Amino acid sequence: GHAAPPGRRVNYATAEGTLRWRRAAVTADASHFRAVGDLWLSSIGLGTYLGEPDAETSLKYEQAVRRALELGCNVIDTAINYRFQLSERAVGAALKLARIARDEVFVSTKGGYVPYDGGFPEDPRAYIVETFIQTGIARPEEFAAGGQHCIAPRYLAHQLERSRENLQIETIDLYYVHNPEGQLGEVPREQFTGRLRAAFEFLEEAVVAGFIRGYGMATWNGYRQLPAARDYLSLEAVVALAREVAGDAHHFKTIQLPINLAMPEAIEHKNQSLNGVWVNVLDAAQALGITVFASASLLQARLARNLPAGLRRALGADLSDAQRALQFTRSLPGVTTALVGMSDVGHVEENLRLAAQPVFTEPQLRRALR
Repeated sequence: GHAAPPGRRVNYATAEGTLRWRRAAVTADASHFRAVGDLWLSSIGLGTYLGEPDAETSLKYEQAVRRALELGCNVIDTAINYRFQLSERAVGAALKLARIARDEVFVSTKGGYVPYDGGFPEDPRAYIVETFIQTGIARPEEFAAGGQHCIAPRYLAHQLERSRENLQIETIDLYYVHNPEGQLGEVPREQFTGRLRAAFEFLEEAVVAGFIRGYGMATWNGYRQLPAARDYLSLEAVVALAREVAGDAHHFKTIQLPINLAMPEAIEHKNQSLNGVWVNVLDAAQALGITVFASASLLQARLARNLPAGLRRALGADLSDAQRALQFTRSLPGVTTALVGMSDVGHVEENLRLAAQPVFTEPQLRRALR
């Protein structure tokens, strides 16, 4: 391992720590390392969304996270609701046992969805009432998306505290508001904006308190939709909201959205207005100083097999389909890290072989998108 100097216990990713990690990853190609502010992050990150809520899957995730950290991946992404809090706990267990210092690893999690605990309760409604409403953590009218989603400040404070316990870390590097656009199905946009503003105010306080280093928005539809869609999000408007809350020194740093061979909207849709000019979300993020993490790089393994022959040729004859799909996403200009769900050590080893490969050139990417 490459432990931090004795006597210094830093509980988040640092410039010094991530540089130490970069120097230790000697077999990786230079294109694998991505600068975000003063941090160095890996072009491939490990996601923890899928799998059964059982001890066996948790152990597999623990082993996968530890192996990924050994093989040059220093971005670990989870959420409190993944596998009913068990994914966060598996990440926490892995970080405790990993031979890598805390300040070399970038850990992100998300809050918004009701997570339950360890499994689906017999009576989900009663669970929500007992856990959140009777305790005064949230009011009934603050839940949306069929009662499954809440971004009220007191609720987020409770969830962030749970996440820190589950992960066994004092400071989370990045905290996402999880799929907030799902609320737009039942909440008028003006009310939604008010809710988001209150969430941002809380998250700025959480940065000051040292619970998180920055925050962002993990989305599924919001940044891929056309502007007329009910759940469309304007990145320019969201960044303006963060500025209203905390000025130019705001900590809204990152968005996450699906970008893969089957979902190329982030490249192909000019759906974001930027000073009155329509651009794609990657260009908008770059102009606004927002880091982009791509989720679902393999679309829950559906892109890990049966790619068309032409695409296989365009994306590298000597790669597996999973590697081709991942190589495509991590090569896109404007994508910092391609996240891929990995609960299997074999998949970790296969996918992280890409770290030694240079990313695709623009002409190679163009061929793939044809």
